[in-house]
Amino acid sequence: MDYIIRELAKNEYVLLEDFLYEAIFIPKGIPAPPREIIYKPELKVYIAEFGKKRGDLALVAEIDDKIVGAVWVRIMNDYGHIDDETPSFAISLYSEYRNKGIGTVLMESMLSKLKNAGYSQASLAVQKENYAVKMYKKVGFEIVDENNEEYIMLCKL
Repeated sequence: MDYIIRELAKNEYVLLEDFLYEAIFIPKGIPAPPREIIYKPELKVYIAEFGKKRGDLALVAEIDDKIVGAVWVRIMNDYGHIDDETPSFAISLYSEYRNKGIGTVLMESMLSKLKNAGYSQASLAVQKENYAVKMYKKVGFEIVDENNEEYIMLCKL
């Protein structure tokens, strides 16, 4: 599958709403939440006024002129918050493009971009049941904290 990784253009920032919804982990047997859930404060923090804050960076995977996945980071007080100098990750792909290695390349590309920008680490939160935990470990994230449902993971750059 041929794809390119590129920066998300400002006029495409609205697409982060779709990818934020796609990023919601839904365990088997649980119905998907309504799309409006992305406007709750604890989720909206990932996309509100994206591009206007220090540390806002986004990359996308594109196949045949269609954006099929996105990874974005920002310094925010989210589920994976470590400190005010550590960008937190969000990533998702449309379901038909998952498990093809695209997410790994998106993650590695963003980690490289963060390192080149002078950041020393990045964080994320992920539900323990999420199959992506294995991929996060593969690209260098380590579990630094956890609660009943989630791991807080950190990657040194």
